[in-house]
Amino acid sequence: MTTPTVRCEGLRKSYGDRVAVDGVSFEIAAGESYGLLGPNGAGKTTTISMMCGLLHADAGRIEVVGRPMTTGRCDAKQLLGLVPQDIALYPDLTARENLVFFGRLQGLSRSDLRTRIDEVLEIVALEDRAGDRVDGFSGGMKRRCNIAAALLHRPHLLVLDEPTVGVDPQSRASILDGIANLQAAGMAVLYTTHYMEEAQRLCDRIGIIDEGRLVAEGTQSELISAVGQSPVVRLTASGDLRTLADAASLQPQVLRASAGDGRLEVAVAEPARALAPLIELAESCGVAVAGVDVVEPDLESVFLHLTGKALRD
Repeated sequence: MTTPTVRCEGLRKSYGDRVAVDGVSFEIAAGESYGLLGPNGAGKTTTISMMCGLLHADAGRIEVVGRPMTTGRCDAKQLLGLVPQDIALYPDLTARENLVFFGRLQGLSRSDLRTRIDEVLEIVALEDRAGDRVDGFSGGMKRRCNIAAALLHRPHLLVLDEPTVGVDPQSRASILDGIANLQAAGMAVLYTTHYMEEAQRLCDRIGIIDEGRLVAEGTQSELISAVGQSPVVRLTASGDLRTLADAASLQPQVLRASAGDGRLEVAVAEPARALAPLIELAESCGVAVAGVDVVEPDLESVFLHLTGKALRD
């Protein structure tokens, strides 16, 4: 079997009586993008800090390309690149000067570093700003330069902790495109975000963490199926919606129905087959339908179902 790029087993971390991470386990394969999602305070940053060897785990095991990861294992740390939430650059240095500094810390030779800086600047689309000081960059440009620094030493795993917070739309698109290209080239990616659409676009698999525990894991379709989410036909209407909801709930294709605030919501397995009978049923109940929407289940609804919170809470 191929060794996963990262394997975390039974990670646990407490601060006094408070358990921040409680038995978290997951794996990330080469070329896979894994999204770790959770509301604020769920344990994401603590998990990442342990996985990167920045924080000692009370219990559990971490391996990066088969090497044990601890706070003292520099050989394992060299296999990953970390892009933290806060910008980690020297503002009074140019982009190239920052990359020279971080590249030398990673042990790159002068000749290799010169070539590698040009490569990573092209990856993050900053080659034309290499000689400019970082304090003159926009927030998005700083993020992209931070990603370039994390890529210098050709890591097996790129860890991105909310890399698009506070960036402009153009930089955000550039960052997402760059990550997708790195993944396609075989790099493993661990991604955390407060933007659900980013997770849906980038991540092959998703782990949802809440109150320190990994409460669900899988592809988007697997998560939707596991929690029993179904498409919803939403009728905007006037009339006796309560009676219509009771009648709809008796229909064989209807999983559940509820009424309120001038609309009827009906969960069904196949919206295309259920729509016409629902309209006919509404007419028979004297309900005037003004509008129809079909709401497909998505990752946001799964997250809300599992945690009781929106992702940005």
